[in-house]
Order: sequence, then C-alpha cells, then structure tokens
Amino acid sequence: MNTDFQDPNVSSSQAGAGGGSPFDDIRPFNPEELPEVFDRLLADRQFLAVLSYIYPGVPVEAIAAKMHTCTDNLDFQKKFCYGFLVELLAKASTGCDMNAEVLDASRRYTFVSNHRDIVLDSALLDKLLIDAEFETTCEIAIGDNLLSLPWVKDLVRVNKSFIVERSLPPRQLLLASKKLSEYMHYAVGEKHENIWIAQREGRAKDSDDRTQPAILKMMAMGGEGSVIDRLAALHIVPLAISYEFDPCDYLKAQEFQQKRDIDGFKKSKEDDVVSMRTGIMGYKGRIHYHCAPCIDDYLRSLDPDMPKGELFDAVAAHIDSEIHRHYRLYPNNFIALDLLNGSRDHADRYTAEEEKAFEQYLMAQMQKITLPNPDQPYLRERMLTMYANPAKNQLRVLNVEF
Repeated sequence: MNTDFQDPNVSSSQAGAGGGSPFDDIRPFNPEELPEVFDRLLADRQFLAVLSYIYPGVPVEAIAAKMHTCTDNLDFQKKFCYGFLVELLAKASTGCDMNAEVLDASRRYTFVSNHRDIVLDSALLDKLLIDAEFETTCEIAIGDNLLSLPWVKDLVRVNKSFIVERSLPPRQLLLASKKLSEYMHYAVGEKHENIWIAQREGRAKDSDDRTQPAILKMMAMGGEGSVIDRLAALHIVPLAISYEFDPCDYLKAQEFQQKRDIDGFKKSKEDDVVSMRTGIMGYKGRIHYHCAPCIDDYLRSLDPDMPKGELFDAVAAHIDSEIHRHYRLYPNNFIALDLLNGSRDHADRYTAEEEKAFEQYLMAQMQKITLPNPDQPYLRERMLTMYANPAKNQLRVLNVEF
C-alpha cells in the first residue's frame, strides 16, 4: 500500500489553546503535544498491529519517522489519512464527491449531518474539504463510548477529534454538555476551525434521519447573546450524506431483531468494533455529500421571542428538511420503496436489471446475519426500510405523493 497516504464556568473567550484550559481533556492535541503522543502510539502493541495491517512490509521505523515530520494535526491528516482514504475509496466505492458550491471555502462552519457510518462520515468530509480547497478540515465530535482503548483515544485526538462525554451521571453530564458547547464556540470563533457533528446521538439505524433538538440545546449552552445569536455564531450547515449501499445494513437489521426479541439488549464493545470495521472496509457504491446553505439567515428570520422549546424544534425541522432535500437518491432507494409498498409507482426511476441486482444484493446481505433464529420477513422489511426512508423523506419535502 502507498505509504504517502496521507471548567464549564470559563467562557470560550477566556480559554486558550495551551495547557491549563478547561478543554484539555476533550480537545484535539495541540501541535506541541504530537511528538510525545506519536511515541506513545508507537509503543502500543495494538497500534503497531494495525500499522502492520495497513502498511504490510513497511518498516515501523519509516512510519515513525514520517509521523514525526507532521507539524500539526492537519499535516497528519494530509500525510496519513488522505492517501488511505483515496485507496479505500478506490476499492470500496465507485466514486465519492461533494457539492459545496453554496459555501465560502475561506469561512468556518459547523457541519451537522445525517449519520451513516461511525468512522467514514467525518473522515470523508475531511478529504472532500481538502479536495475543494478549503483552508482546513473539521474538528470531529466523537462519543467516548467508542474510545475504550487508550491508543484509539490518542489517535482520534491526533486526527482533530474532540470528545463527547456520555457515560456520566445527570449533573455531571449537564456540566460536560456546557463544556462541550463552550469548546465548539471556541473552536469555530477563536481557533477558526470547522466542526463536524452528527444530527443525533448514534446512527439512525433505519435511515429516517431526524435532528435531535437536544443537540441544538447543547450548542446553545455556549457562546453569548440570545439562543439565536449562539446558534448563528456556529454557522451551522446542514450536510446530506448519501451512500448507495450501506455495508452495515445487515448488522443494523440484525440489531433490530435482537432489540425486538431480547429485553434490554445492548450492543457490546465488540459489536461496535465489527460495525466500524465493516463500515470502513465494506462496499458502498456511489457516495455523495451535499452542503445546504448555512442557516444563519434562516435563524435571523425567526421570531426572537419564540419559546425556546419551539425554537429548537423549528431549527431541527429546518435542518431535517435541508438534509432530506439534498439527498442524492439512487435506484436502490426507489426499488426498496416500491417493494415495501407492493407497487410500481417509481418504476421510472430504475431498470429491471437494477431491480434484479438489488434483490440479489439483499439476499446476499441477509445471508451474513448470524442470529440463531433469523426472522427472514422481518429482517427483509427492516433492510428495505433503510433504503426506502431517504426516498420517502425527500419526496415528502418536495410534496410528491409516494
């Protein structure tokens, strides 16, 4: 493989980038911290095993030397992550592009997107921003539930990630949310970084993408002024992510049945690892990212006296509408919708060959399910729903009958 792959009471205006800021335990590593972190990673056996898998035959000493040439996190992304993603896309997709024509590449934004893949949603956005000649990539919000291994936590913070603390009692969680919001405002307003955050906690397993108002409430905990002022200061951009195929579709269907049949079922950490690996390495077909207009003007059009609950609901609905409107739909989406409805209402959107190929794809994916008692009709319905929901939501926004 090609080795050139490349305290919540403190306001954001008081917090600095150096040591001693209230954000030190959640922020990405600063450039001066990277050499020590690189050494720590290179001393970890699991990390070395990952390197040997990604770069078979490449001496660790060569990788270490290249890591130590990285001057900052963006440099690391360009020297290591970019090329890896180029090669991955060549194997696991038939193309990946982004429409960002409504944005100014010199400005900073908070990208709020639907969430399809645990790792790749934000990673591909970074690559696409580089391709579009944006001045920098994104700082990435990542849940601490995915960071149980110390070397993984180190690596994501090298890769411009900041940590969303979730496993806390209610009062501590409130304080952590305040700190997270303050950090986001600091990152956009003072560090001049972009941010990526999913529109909800966790992926929408059925692809019925909805923004959780709680995410917006968290964003408005930091900054200054009214709620509208605080949201506008983050320059939110709804981002629609469309994968032709979801390599985790059968895993999501399997989880639906487990939750249906097993009281209190929860995925294990091993399940998360399998989902991450499958999502990264599995075939995705065509991939499209579409940036809707920044919502600053929309926010300024709202009644400033609107009750907060109504305001957050309205903003969430607007983001949803923009994401749904800007999906790129594929034949699979319309085939699934027609199969679910037992109709041919959208047969003009696909060919008989495409319908046959999708049916064969579904059968092959369902054969990967390892449940001892697979409910085949239910699993098929769940998988069809995953592919149909983006079409249903876009048609609803466009006021088209379906």
